[in-house]
Amino acid sequence: MMKRDLVSVRRQVRCRPPSCVAGLAAATTLFLVGSVHSAWAQDVPNTPAKALAYEKADRMPPTSFYDTALPLPPGSPGQVIRSAPTAGYALPKGVRAVRILYHSQSAAGRDVAASEVVLLPAGNPPKAGWPVIVWSHGTSGVARICAPSMMKDLAYGTEGLFPMVQAGFAVVAVDYAGLGTDGPHQYISLDAQANDVINGITAAEDKVPHLSPRWVVDGHSQGGGAAWMVAQAPEALRDPNFLGAVSVAGAVNVAWLMHYLAVNASDSFYAVYLAYGIKARFPQFNVADMLTRTELSQYRAMTTKGCWSYGYATQLSHLLGKTAVTPHFADNPWVKKFIAQNAALIHRPTRPLLVLAGGADQSVPPQSIREVAARACRLGYHLQFRIFPGLDHDPLMDKSTPYQLSWIRARFAGQAAPDNCAMLIKH
Repeated sequence: MMKRDLVSVRRQVRCRPPSCVAGLAAATTLFLVGSVHSAWAQDVPNTPAKALAYEKADRMPPTSFYDTALPLPPGSPGQVIRSAPTAGYALPKGVRAVRILYHSQSAAGRDVAASEVVLLPAGNPPKAGWPVIVWSHGTSGVARICAPSMMKDLAYGTEGLFPMVQAGFAVVAVDYAGLGTDGPHQYISLDAQANDVINGITAAEDKVPHLSPRWVVDGHSQGGGAAWMVAQAPEALRDPNFLGAVSVAGAVNVAWLMHYLAVNASDSFYAVYLAYGIKARFPQFNVADMLTRTELSQYRAMTTKGCWSYGYATQLSHLLGKTAVTPHFADNPWVKKFIAQNAALIHRPTRPLLVLAGGADQSVPPQSIREVAARACRLGYHLQFRIFPGLDHDPLMDKSTPYQLSWIRARFAGQAAPDNCAMLIKH
């Protein structure tokens, strides 16, 4: 893999818009405006047209693999619809890939189709089978074409994902329903993404030989929120082979995300994604009750035509410096429901949870994660929380990968997991 290929450029700036943040307020985690480094701006497409070309260059050839009949023929959660070995990805030498289409569940429990790709390490599997990491990715966009398994670099490439398979783990990389498959994608409906993870491991075990039944989930950003939800999902906790969860820069504080949109316009394209996600979860919601006129003018294109880079470039061209959301949008009953569905810490996990935050994260600040971690500790969660000083959102995933893998190996070795809840509760 080239270090400066599409994925390394995209992921370095994914959550660093031209106006970035430089401070925290303990209660509300407000941001101050800063600026992006000029080198990043030079590498990232700065017009929608360039972004579309940029994304097209990374897209796998079109295929009907993801298509299903409408309505979707019924199937049980985790039941495989189809699978196929797949070539054409920019993978490390010797790594093999298998795409799988399977039945999953929406946030409301409705039968939906989801897709994934299983990466198998080079060489022969160990006697007990390849140990499994289920990977839940960060924001790739909300359009159907934004499935990571449709991208040659799987959206993350050398940033955590490929090092996992090179470390000897089979990686079940989930796309989430509505990305690749017929949608809509319930963006940041973390219960839905957790369902995709849990049902994805069932599908992978059914179709891919030489997998160990034992697994962990590891996720970043949107996927970090999904990993956290898996850690408290009853279906996962009933599985004795589920060993734990890693949440990296997790979008676990949705109330904070909503507040951020109201005070900072520099991430305005995320407002479009979140409005789309609320609409996908609650069809009664009217996106015009949340988005300003400028965002509404770009809504259809940003949710159907392109992915993250296109959203970012559209922001540069049309949205930057504008007010992203309408006044008092957070008072909308559907917005309130959306926040509430992602805020509940209901079940006490019986498996350990590793929670990582970047000390310089300009998208999901450490305080927003720490608040949720402390609340979980008071409910009896078994977790370790760690801040990596000086690391922003994507560098955190990249630089902490060895630490994540060390923690994961310890779970497979049966070692007791560290827990610093006492420190979190005290402070």
